Amino acid sequence: MLTRARIITHYFSNGAWLEDGQLLKNAARLTDIPGILLQGRFDIEAPLVTAWELARAWPQSELSILPHAAHSTANPDMSAAIVAATDRFAISSKNNFPPESAI
Repeated sequence: MLTRARIITHYFSNGAWLEDGQLLKNAARLTDIPGILLQGRFDIEAPLVTAWELARAWPQSELSILPHAAHSTANPDMSAAIVAATDRFAISSKNNFPPESAI
């Protein structure tokens, strides 16, 4: 836990190396890139409004609010949602590449 706290403090004290509002201002760069935003309803580290604003600014994103999760991957709902999201991308990426036999 101490290591995690140090990392979080380091990011927060440096503003995550982003200017205020930079991600939203540049969300148009993500237009053709699909993404899944997973937000735990009980997340006090990253407020829901942040994910909601990003989802509105990023047309190819999908916002999923997890009613029984917070921020931690230790929560079974959050970890299951992450696995499901990555599985969806794994399946879709296979459909965008030639079959291995063609390589």
